[in-house]
This record gives sequence, structure tokens and C-alpha cells, in this order.
Amino acid sequence: MHRAQSPPRKYEEYAYVLDFNPRGKSSTVRGREGIIITAIGEDRLTILEVLGVPNSTFDVGERIYIGKEGRTKILSVLGKLEYEQISSSAQSELPGVVENIVTNNETRFVEYLNNAQPLTPRIHALELIPGIGKTYMKTMIEEREKKKFQSYADLQERVGFKEPIRHISERIMHEITGESRMNLFVKK
Repeated sequence: MHRAQSPPRKYEEYAYVLDFNPRGKSSTVRGREGIIITAIGEDRLTILEVLGVPNSTFDVGERIYIGKEGRTKILSVLGKLEYEQISSSAQSELPGVVENIVTNNETRFVEYLNNAQPLTPRIHALELIPGIGKTYMKTMIEEREKKKFQSYADLQERVGFKEPIRHISERIMHEITGESRMNLFVKK
């Protein structure tokens, strides 16, 4: 039973709080002040600057609704931020929050592993994930042809690839920090 892929959204529905300043000044929109939140979008994995509703409270790691309709704690998404622009505390929260996203969106990431294709004749997308070399890649492709992976545990059992969450998270971190030239997960 395959459902049609919905067209990719250009905006995020949810984001995770990395840091916030109750009396902050926006670095993306001139003159905007208030509760300035640094967050990472759940879907596109881009770092965003968000303006909170006055007197709202936020927790680091909290999943907040930033979609177009019916926001309660968020006034607006101000813009995108580069990794270098965010506070050191936001930078130190990022790996844990990314790991959370990869854990909570298992279906989406397992589906990615089930469908990943070669990027060039010599490089397969799977190989760009830390810990997956040629050997794991071959086994993964053979196994997924027999039967698609159902979960991280299924992948681990059938391929022997340990800690997929940690490895996928590591790859996303490389993309966010700009260490990788090619992005598999982060949409600019």
C-alpha cells in the first residue's frame, strides 16, 4: 500500500527550540524585538529564527508549531540562520535535538534508507552516511530489494549496521555545519 508523496512543503509545520532570548533582537529582520527563538525545522532541518508571542514560555528541545494556520505561541518565522550565526548554547543543543528528530521520525528516515539511490556512478547516497561503507551499502541494497526495512531495529538486525540514529544524526550535523558539500537531509 503506497500513498502518493505529497509535494514538498516550502515551509515548516514544526520546529524544535534550540535557544531563546526573552528580550532579544532579530538578526534576520531589522528592528524586530521580543522573544527571539532559534529553532530547527523538523522537516527541512534548517535553522530558523522565530518570534514568540509576548509572555509565552519556551523550553529548549520543545517542539513548537510554526505552520501557517492556528499558531498559538509563535508570531512569525523571521528567517533562516546559518550555523555560524547561532549562539554557542544553540550549537551545543543541536546534536541532541537532531537525534531527537531522527528518533521521532523513524518512518521518514527508514524510508529514505529504503529508497536512497546512487548520486554519481561512483558514489551512492548511503555511503555518505557515517558508518556505512561499501560493505554495509551492498548488504543494505541486497536486503531492501528482498524486503523494505520496517524500522531502525529491523535494519540493525538484517544488516548489522549499529546505531543508525546516531549515524544519521551525525550526517545531518555535517550538513548543518556546512562540512559536507552535498546534502541528503537538509533542505536549504
